[in-house]
Amino acid sequence: MTFVQLIEYETTHDKEMMDLWDQWMRMTEGKRTLSREIHGQDRENSTHYVDIVEFPSYEQAMRNSEMPETQRVSEQIRGLCSKEPRFVNLEVVDERS
Repeated sequence: MTFVQLIEYETTHDKEMMDLWDQWMRMTEGKRTLSREIHGQDRENSTHYVDIVEFPSYEQAMRNSEMPETQRVSEQIRGLCSKEPRFVNLEVVDERS
């Protein structure tokens, strides 16, 4: 079952965050389990962001999360946030186009 995670955070360091994301993508090429990622910025609050990340399953998401590269970059990203990111974990029960 597809698993989606919403990651909500606030930062004034979007450029550095994107650089870290690009670094993670290069470091995990061929071994990450991420299917898709959408990076969104709040139109009413320019420091508020929501990332939507999709995985084939919860188990695959946990494998991805446990990778040393993910752990290292996540710690750096947390350091650029003004408060702790909020995670919402969703099992996809229906999907329509």
